[in-house]
Amino acid sequence: MNVLVIGNGGREHAVIAALAKSPKVNKIYAMKGNAGIAQLAELVNVDYCDVKAVGEWVDQKGDIDFTVVTPDDPLALGLVDELESRGHRAFGPNKNAAIIEASKAFSKELMKKYNIPTAKYETFSSYEEAARYVETCDIPVVLKADGLALGKGVLICKTRQEAQDGLKEMMLDKKFGSAGNKVVVEEFLEGPEVSCLAFTDGKTIKPMITSCDHKRAKDNDEGLNTGGMGTFSPAPFFGEKSAEEVMEKIMKPTVYAMNAENRTFKGVLYFGLMKTKDGYKVIEYNSRFGDPETQVILPMLKTDLMEIFEAVVDERLDEVNIEWEEGACVCLVLASGGYPEKYEKGKEIVFGDLDKDVTVYHAGTAEKDGKIVTSGGRVLGVVAKGKDVEEARKKAYANAEKISFDGMYFRKDIGVKYRNIEKE
Repeated sequence: MNVLVIGNGGREHAVIAALAKSPKVNKIYAMKGNAGIAQLAELVNVDYCDVKAVGEWVDQKGDIDFTVVTPDDPLALGLVDELESRGHRAFGPNKNAAIIEASKAFSKELMKKYNIPTAKYETFSSYEEAARYVETCDIPVVLKADGLALGKGVLICKTRQEAQDGLKEMMLDKKFGSAGNKVVVEEFLEGPEVSCLAFTDGKTIKPMITSCDHKRAKDNDEGLNTGGMGTFSPAPFFGEKSAEEVMEKIMKPTVYAMNAENRTFKGVLYFGLMKTKDGYKVIEYNSRFGDPETQVILPMLKTDLMEIFEAVVDERLDEVNIEWEEGACVCLVLASGGYPEKYEKGKEIVFGDLDKDVTVYHAGTAEKDGKIVTSGGRVLGVVAKGKDVEEARKKAYANAEKISFDGMYFRKDIGVKYRNIEKE
């Protein structure tokens, strides 16, 4: 079959690389893709946030059998609904289910209503009321822009002044645009974090292998929040006891809650969790594959990804046995100097002689005059597998040193944290 994948980052490159291995897949189109994706798929230059334009393109093309919608924005805008209304098969939640990520306020209220463990919170649409509240609440405190903000709309404020400054940035200065019209002020939780992604067709839940993201720009989790500077899999502290707790107290109740609210979720449901002294709690939901978590999860998938996608759409996920490789995987993000703030584009990327078993997923790249150049803040993800995280990270770092572009930087400590926490 011919498949269209929506998106242009490292996550989409990983999804397309997995789909390219499927005997079910004939040709792949990517909207809009990047220089790396162009090696596996035909690029389509249509704005994927213009859902009507995407629907019209699929209609006119006439030979697209299946569409995979991966980024948060088109899901929240109802691209899956648009495609389905035109008679096309599409993977991803409908608009009324994607709200679980598109509105932090909705997701917090859902968890409160259905007793799903999460941090205590208050929601504000008024800057003055929010400012008064942070003068009295416990510090540190977490501020979250209600809407979508490219993974950057979360601020951990260690002082009241930081909290006041953060509110001003979000609600008055509109640093995250309309996403900051409403703000969730949340209790600060402590403990190791884990990303638990799962395939679900609204009835069956099949968890993926766990992973740990590194959001901060600098080593030791310092600096500004980014879309993610690297990941490793699996989470070293997450064992059978943890898996059972998360399934029974978080995953099943979330899918039940969405069904009860007439918002049946079909696709990839992402649970950003923290292991606290009181057990696992939800930090955030995403309505799609994480980035860069996908870059360490899909290389470990043994089952045909296309088979899983079809089973989710057809609501027969219970029939698919999903298998994973043993060992570990690490993704190291190579970023543009200045990211996540101002950075320059158009820097030529030079690739050395990389190990054959190392994969480089393109994120912010483009082709110009026959050369591959930078076109975003997160440029490449260097991905390596090994018998354990330590072996995988050594391989990833050794190969990252063989790649260069002007201003390139990366964290030196991806895959180090949590190694001394006991597995449960």
